[in-house]
Amino acid sequence: MSLSETTLEALRSGGKARLARCLAELESEAGRVRHRRLLDEAHDAPQGRVIGLTGPPGVGKSTLLARLIGACRGAGSTVAVLAVDPSSRRTGGAVLGDRTRFDHDPEDAGVFVRSLAAGDRLGGLADAAFPLMVVLRALFDVVLVETVGVGQSEIEIGEVADSVVLAIQPASGDSLQFIKAGIVEIPDVVVIGKADLGEIAARAQGEMEAALRHATPRDPEWQPPVLRLSAVSGAGVEALVAALARHAAHQGVDGRLEARRLAQSRSWLRTTLRETHGRRGLERLRSALKASFAGPPASPFLLLERLGQALDKVGLPEGGGG
Repeated sequence: MSLSETTLEALRSGGKARLARCLAELESEAGRVRHRRLLDEAHDAPQGRVIGLTGPPGVGKSTLLARLIGACRGAGSTVAVLAVDPSSRRTGGAVLGDRTRFDHDPEDAGVFVRSLAAGDRLGGLADAAFPLMVVLRALFDVVLVETVGVGQSEIEIGEVADSVVLAIQPASGDSLQFIKAGIVEIPDVVVIGKADLGEIAARAQGEMEAALRHATPRDPEWQPPVLRLSAVSGAGVEALVAALARHAAHQGVDGRLEARRLAQSRSWLRTTLRETHGRRGLERLRSALKASFAGPPASPFLLLERLGQALDKVGLPEGGGG
């Protein structure tokens, strides 16, 4: 079965190998809509929650990721992981690999791991992260997205995740840097690693709590908790899982989750149009974009196809117009 004919049901019954082939082809087609049928179906049938894990290199994100996988599987939830890696300058592929990042059981049918090369993106994600996330969200109970870890340029994780976890190290100076970079406005939960350092970890926790009080929150109704955690021993993982559950319950009120996901679709669509058709093309379609999102939420992949066709009609070249 070709990807253009693939359905979610076929992916559910086809095992990891078929899903891996599907995601590989979708990654190669990032920014295009030749396989819109599957993407539309997945977009309209979200099954799971998406949790983004970000933070500077060396903070222990991969170890924490392994702990979260174990907690999810212990609760009976299926888990997919998108681990965004730095790109090889020679091949363009992911430098690290999904099997070297953290321990997991490759025979567990309830866990699927996919590495994704960041390419030229500096925001911690990759061009194909959004469409791949949409497919995985329709197939698994939990989707964990780990960013490449590029320090202060990790704002993009909010473009794919329902809940963002920011991990920092105590006594690293990260708190001050994140305040300067505005990253304190991104997380829904903050984790201070290496809780076994005691007073040093407690001081970092206090600094982050103070920083968050002075930040402009993405959601004024939610105050991100700051937790101390040891990914190595597992201390604090239960508290993190509980905090994520509280955030999920918070988003279930007054359409907050739907609003965040709609904003993500808008952002992906605008970015893709800008990269494909240039800034002038996007400006000429401003009114069309507003009209497209005026009604009930629509698949951004369908809108991309329609708006791309409109751009073609006005004769703008791909990538033209700045």
